[in-house]
Amino acid sequence: MELQTWLAFFAACWVISLSPGAGAIASMSSGLQYGFWRGYWNALGLQIGLAVQIAIVGAGVGAILTASATAFHAIKWFGVAYLVYLAIKQWRAEPMDMSDDAAVRPIGKPLALIFRGFLVNISNPKALVFMLAVLPQFINPHAPLLIQYLVIGVTMVCVDLIVMAGYTGLASKVLRLLRTPQQQKRMNRTFAGLFIGAAAFMATLRKAAA
Repeated sequence: MELQTWLAFFAACWVISLSPGAGAIASMSSGLQYGFWRGYWNALGLQIGLAVQIAIVGAGVGAILTASATAFHAIKWFGVAYLVYLAIKQWRAEPMDMSDDAAVRPIGKPLALIFRGFLVNISNPKALVFMLAVLPQFINPHAPLLIQYLVIGVTMVCVDLIVMAGYTGLASKVLRLLRTPQQQKRMNRTFAGLFIGAAAFMATLRKAAA
């Protein structure tokens, strides 16, 4: 991949990652609940899902999934259902005892947070369709494809890790300001509403938009 092409793709990655979406909401929710270091496991799961999607597009399977209405809708409605599940879980989250700084954040299981992030990204057909439309524009068909997709994958993952660190860290700082159960409940329900909003947006996606 030529340097000029990579720089254009690098700039595009920042725009894509900074755009608010289900991944950003999940990162902020994890940071709010578990703090930065524990909540950041969610971001690792997001990157695994992203890497799988890039591999799917690189293998050409993305074109098959995009052409299949059944596959598209199956992925879409699974994603909608999972975001609704996260919204319900967030809505029901109990306020935390903020009297002891050592007990501010509950202990989230790293594997559970990784799996949560993975499901958020892998169940979003919009991301797959988007990458199928965008990534080939930065690919030279006359050069080795594997190396190019590896460069693209590493670039996207690194940029998204930085952006999701920002979202997770910002939310973890906000947590320190939530001293009363009422404040925490409002914040939890705000994130629940954001998850519902992301689910509603995903539900409106149509294969024709690809």
